[in-house]
Amino acid sequence: MVSKLTQDPHRTRDGEREKVLEVAIGREVRSFRRQQEITVAELSQTTGLSIGMLSKIENGNTSPSLTTLQLLANALSVPLTSFFRQFEENRQAVHTKSGEGVSIERAGTRANHQYNLLGHIGSNASGVIVEPYLITLTAESDIFPAFQHGGIETIYMLEGEVDYRHGSEVYALKPGDTLFFDADAPHGPEKLVSLPARYLSIISYPQNT
Repeated sequence: MVSKLTQDPHRTRDGEREKVLEVAIGREVRSFRRQQEITVAELSQTTGLSIGMLSKIENGNTSPSLTTLQLLANALSVPLTSFFRQFEENRQAVHTKSGEGVSIERAGTRANHQYNLLGHIGSNASGVIVEPYLITLTAESDIFPAFQHGGIETIYMLEGEVDYRHGSEVYALKPGDTLFFDADAPHGPEKLVSLPARYLSIISYPQNT
């Protein structure tokens, strides 16, 4: 026998969305209550809601009415809309399939340094921009150990060997090696030891820069 939920997939999706909303509201209620160092019992006395009901709301086990949410908003001295903050935020994801990274030229890039941008998310709630690149170096690539830019960079070697300079130090990078550094110091491949060389370069910086 096929259940009603199986027969009606739209009802299932709507139910899941409602559950996500309940959990998001519950987390916000708990967060505001804890920030103000209010106990569940104290919030119960202020709002007239039972401790059991408040527990269900904070755990996302019930869908509170607008009247109930307004009581909570007044008791916690926050706008009613603040309970929906986490639910309404747009959470982005970028899926780049193998071979589909966008080939770009970054400022200061030397000849035959192939940069493939693997994904990019602009303005986001974290306040941080992260740019992942797949960089390929061949026998035609120039060496250039003097790149400089803001942010933090992480390099993970996939193939080949490169002597990579950062400031006054040179690091012999082989497959599986990682280099994590302040990108404001001069850096870049100083010697191409074994080619072709490929590595992931992940650059992160504040989105207001």
